[in-house]
Order: sequence, then C-alpha cells, then structure tokens
Amino acid sequence: MVPGAPDPRRAAVVWLVRHAETAAPTMFHGAESDIELGEHGHRQTSAAIEWFSALNPTAVVSSEMQRARQTAAPIASALGVPHLFEPLLHERRVGPLTRKPRAEADHIWDETTRHWVGGNTAYSFPGMESFDELRDRTLPAFNRVVAAHPGGRVVIVCHGVVCKVLLLSLLRGYSSANWATIGRVVNLAVSEIVPDGDLWAPRQLLVVPPQVAAINAAFEEVGVKKTEA
Repeated sequence: MVPGAPDPRRAAVVWLVRHAETAAPTMFHGAESDIELGEHGHRQTSAAIEWFSALNPTAVVSSEMQRARQTAAPIASALGVPHLFEPLLHERRVGPLTRKPRAEADHIWDETTRHWVGGNTAYSFPGMESFDELRDRTLPAFNRVVAAHPGGRVVIVCHGVVCKVLLLSLLRGYSSANWATIGRVVNLAVSEIVPDGDLWAPRQLLVVPPQVAAINAAFEEVGVKKTEA
C-alpha cells in the first residue's frame, strides 16, 4: 500500500489526543485514580472545540476514565458526532505512584524511561505496567477502534503515556528509543496519523491546538511542574 493512501479496512485519519488538565495536575494518577478535569481542563476542552470542528471528524472515541470522558464528550456533542468508548485505552497502571506528587515520584519515572529508551521495554517498577504490557493492552484496542470506522475520521481521547506508547508502536521508524525525541505529551496534545501500509504515518505530532495554547498562556502558573509523558 502506498504510504498515506486510503485503507478501506481502517479509519482514514486518526487524531490521537491526551485528555485536558485534571483537578490535581501536579500528581501522578494512573489507572488507579479516576480523577475529574479541573477548572482549567474544562477551559482547555471548550477552547479545543473550534479546532476540532474544522477537521470534520466522524466519531470521537475515549477511554472510560472521567478525565478522558469529560474531554471527549463536549467535543463530540458540539460537533454532532457519536461519543464511543474503548475501555482498554485507560491510563497506565502506576500502583504505588498513584496520587504521589511529582517531587516524590519523578525519580522512579525517570529511571523507568531510561530503561525504555535503552531498549529494556519489559522494565517496570513493582506494581506498574511496563512498556511491553502497555503496548500489548492498547494496540489491540486501537486496532479495534480503527477497524470499526473504515474510511472514518476518528478522534481518540486517551492518556499521556498511552498516547506515547501507541505512537512509538504504530509509526514507521519509531521505537521506545524515541521516547524523549518524539516530544512531550502535554494536556490536549494532538497527533494526526494516517495509514502507512500495516503501520501509520504522522501528519502532525503532539501539537497543541492554538486555541488551547492561548488559554494556557492566559492562565499560566509560573514554576508549577505538571505531569506529562
């Protein structure tokens, strides 16, 4: 198949999106913490609607976690498209890091990503999912979504680490070695990908819609370090 050519078996284009900001953005949450969006997260979501409306998606799919649902639902409603769910696109299980402040847990996350970049994708701190476990859970879920929307234009709202593991597993020429170089997955970062043979090709990677960037600038909290993948 020609790179970027339509694939009648799958969605024609996917926008892979991290949810908006949570009510406690300086903490690790993981799959164990079903936290809601915070006030700023709702502002971000409202700002993103205009950008997504210009893309003419045919469906919005999210994980079932509140922060993903609350990001996806207003977008789907405003655009008049279905909001569907894929439960296995939930956030990474982080076990003992759940609701830990970044200051207490960053060293564990940094050690984890060092292993992954070095090729040890089976590595995980006890009680947490490894890169391999994340890939093996989320790739089949992603494939179910794109197969359910042949020729469609689908927005998938999930979670930061999930977005990055999927991108590094789906895109030709990428691997866990590109964990840092691919870029940061901040809240409402969007990657636009299209079929490329059996894999996918990026049109945009981890772009924050301008409307969301403007809201972020207007409400900037100087010196506050928020979670990102």
